[in-house]
Amino acid sequence: MHAFPARTGLAAALLAMLAACASYQPRPLATGPSLLPGYADIAVERGQIDLPELAAHPFDASAGLGMDDVAILAVVNNPDLRLARADARIAHAQAFAAGLLPDPQVALTRDFPSNPQTSSTSAFNLNLSQDINALIRRHFDSSAGRLEARRSDLNLLWQEWQLVARSRMLYVRLVQGQRLEAVLQKNRALFNDRYQRTQAALDRGLLTLDAVTPNLTALQDVDRQLRDLERQRSADRHELNALLGLVPEAPVPLKVAYALPAIDEAQVLAALADLPRRRADLLALQRGYQAEDRRYRAALWGQFPSFSVGFTRARDTSGLYTSGFGITLTLPIFNANRGNIAIEEATRDKLRQDYQNRLNTAVGDVHRILAEQRINARQLQEVMQGLDALERAADKAGQAFRARQIDALSFANLQASLLSKQVEAINLQQSMLLQRVALQALLGGALPAQSD
Repeated sequence: MHAFPARTGLAAALLAMLAACASYQPRPLATGPSLLPGYADIAVERGQIDLPELAAHPFDASAGLGMDDVAILAVVNNPDLRLARADARIAHAQAFAAGLLPDPQVALTRDFPSNPQTSSTSAFNLNLSQDINALIRRHFDSSAGRLEARRSDLNLLWQEWQLVARSRMLYVRLVQGQRLEAVLQKNRALFNDRYQRTQAALDRGLLTLDAVTPNLTALQDVDRQLRDLERQRSADRHELNALLGLVPEAPVPLKVAYALPAIDEAQVLAALADLPRRRADLLALQRGYQAEDRRYRAALWGQFPSFSVGFTRARDTSGLYTSGFGITLTLPIFNANRGNIAIEEATRDKLRQDYQNRLNTAVGDVHRILAEQRINARQLQEVMQGLDALERAADKAGQAFRARQIDALSFANLQASLLSKQVEAINLQQSMLLQRVALQALLGGALPAQSD
């Protein structure tokens, strides 16, 4: 009668533990790619965009995709970013596991006499114990787990920002490539016309070969540039589709109009001074260093004797019941956790060096881009002045050519110089735009706009 409630309570406890257990859920692997057929199939959910500046942008793809539209689609549907989010969930699960209390241990033994006597009975030994060192380490492990989870979130934010920068760079190269292709096609039409005219004159014996060769060489050079540009644009298109999680052949129409804010060097340098408090990867490295510092302190605790405390209830074969307790100590004579202490200390020092190197590199890269921007801005101003002069000269030459005051060769040479200067201006503008995108990424936020 007394055993029935005890058995009922034990059964209820076992059922409660089983009810709290997680159950297996199968997730079979896919049998094919999950790339979407078009950008219109991407569902833009604002909750997936952690970057405030990007989340505030009104997404509108009705007239083609702008620079920030492309960045939003990349953040929402990029396959590598989905994998990074899965890594972040693992880090949070590990932080949850690190904060759980260690389970106590129960040991039960039962002995049966081989030659039982009249007064003998079976013996048992029931022991309930708890690892005290695990309880002490829990504070450090839980704190390190929370810091690692935060580090993972910040790394995810930095990866999003890097993805935004990459999508913007591809956008700039593709749009500028369209402008460059249009100018090169004009160049090709001009050189082809000159080559055809001089070749026809050569065939009639009106010109010598040395008058035809420069035009043929110029035509072939433009063809080479067009072929190089075609290969580059194809590679950029495929990379952009991969960033957006689309099939390679999916068309992605881009708006040609876009602008990046001008650079105010004073504000850029002010943002650079605040870089350790505003750039996600540096903040992530700080959290990683703090987590490793917690693990190092936990390793230092491990050099002291570890012990477990247990309580015992037993009965021997004569029927005598006893109660007591036990303490298990590990004597730190040979090991004393010195190896783990050395590992954690070296790891902490490596993280410290990694953080310092990342900060040094960021500062150097920002100053390098600022210097390149100054050089490119000066050169672009000179090129634009030359372009204005050539446009005025070409306009006058056009009037003179129509009035038959200059020959076709002189007019074509001036047009070729004008088109060449336009190509130079487009390349310089693209270089400056790409540098500004890189500067935005290095500063970890929007580029400070130039104040009036």
